[in-house]
Amino acid sequence: MEIEVHDTGPPQPLRPSRFTFPDVRLARAEGLVAWGGDFAPGTLIEAYRHGVFPWPHRQEERLWFSPDPRAIIPPGGLHISRRLARTIRQGRFRVTLNAAFERVIDGCADREDETWITPAYRRGYVRLHELGWAHSIETWSADGSLAGGLYGVNTGGLFGAESMFHRVSDASKVAMVAMVQHCGDAGVSLIDVQVLTPHVQRMGAVEIPRDEYLRRLGEVKDLPISFCGKSARTAAGPASQGS
Repeated sequence: MEIEVHDTGPPQPLRPSRFTFPDVRLARAEGLVAWGGDFAPGTLIEAYRHGVFPWPHRQEERLWFSPDPRAIIPPGGLHISRRLARTIRQGRFRVTLNAAFERVIDGCADREDETWITPAYRRGYVRLHELGWAHSIETWSADGSLAGGLYGVNTGGLFGAESMFHRVSDASKVAMVAMVQHCGDAGVSLIDVQVLTPHVQRMGAVEIPRDEYLRRLGEVKDLPISFCGKSARTAAGPASQGS
């Protein structure tokens, strides 16, 4: 599929975090590594580079997790159903990269159930986007309305997918296909989806041990990847197809 890339430029240098994350192997059973700190850009990137991500809860806004096992979409592992492949071929959605980051994160926060996207969390990720580290994929309906999307963070060969939403059927699935496609074109080989849910599992996500995730992260986190340097090409290429 064609992806309209809005280049945010190379990631800007970040002020080092004031905080140090503990060894993730000391995490609690549910994956909790630490609490406290802040959502400054330097802290967020330091977290991703250590295999950690923020997951705020109502009782404590700043909680940091590194679950074991960890869910990823392996290279070549994306599963596209026949129906979704048909939707992509029909061009039902226009797809963009970095065209409406704030609208995407707000779409992810607009849930009937309680959201973990707090105002402080939102400010941190918007600033990370402004500095070229966080990115969004948008899917647009024919009438120009935002149908769905996802956002996440790139550092080296890692893309950490944070959240997705849809207002039109299949819009978030198309966004995920576009994200995986663009990551492949950019040379990003480690796509982290954090926790295995039925939705991401149906699209090919698998669980790997945390130690294996950390090993892969160590291999790719310093690669000189230009995330916005290439636009994606075609739709349902190497991914498997099924019912």
